[in-house]
Amino acid sequence: MKQTEIKTVEFLDPAIDEYVLSHSQAETGLLQHLNRETHRAVALPQMLSGHFQGRVLSMLSHMIRPKTVLEIGTYTGYSALCLVEGLQAGGKLYTIDVNKDLEPMVRHYFQQAGVSDRIEFRLGMALEVIPSIQAQFDLVFIDADKENYSSYYDCVFDRVSPGGYIIADNVLWSGKVLGDYASMDAETRSLVAYSEKIHQDPRVEHVLLPIRDGLMIARKR
Repeated sequence: MKQTEIKTVEFLDPAIDEYVLSHSQAETGLLQHLNRETHRAVALPQMLSGHFQGRVLSMLSHMIRPKTVLEIGTYTGYSALCLVEGLQAGGKLYTIDVNKDLEPMVRHYFQQAGVSDRIEFRLGMALEVIPSIQAQFDLVFIDADKENYSSYYDCVFDRVSPGGYIIADNVLWSGKVLGDYASMDAETRSLVAYSEKIHQDPRVEHVLLPIRDGLMIARKR
């Protein structure tokens, strides 16, 4: 995601949101600490998946039971730590990010969680890094620069196992996807195009979940 100001819209009444959180599984102590440190010390902390979405990602990972996961967009490592929870024994999660300044923090938390041997963190442009990963993916999570969502989808699709999943974050983009197309910025247009691309792709089953800022879930037939 670009390092620009991001304004978010609350889709749920705050009281309902609080009720949902209070009746969802709590974050681990380590995830709570990472959440707080991200908000205290890192730019654009709203990019963090956070408590509720993190538990959703963990639940999806436990349901899918992937052998191999690819995450495009690491940020501070919160979502990777959630996704790795459902990984099969002996499985691997690959996560890619361009922000080298966050690498020490990311690696620290992976080590603290005891999953450094299960997560391979790679720095670089995802479209350049992905071809170098020798793996077939059971689950792909896209949460990086919005203009490239469709390119990421095309890049990974043939590497996703039949029955595997591609999950993309921020597809509601704080409701901006409902605006006038002619006045949309490049990021919003790209997200509209991505959702339409998935909706028109007969190779997948799909559902857009209005969770936090929107999760588009596509299952490869």
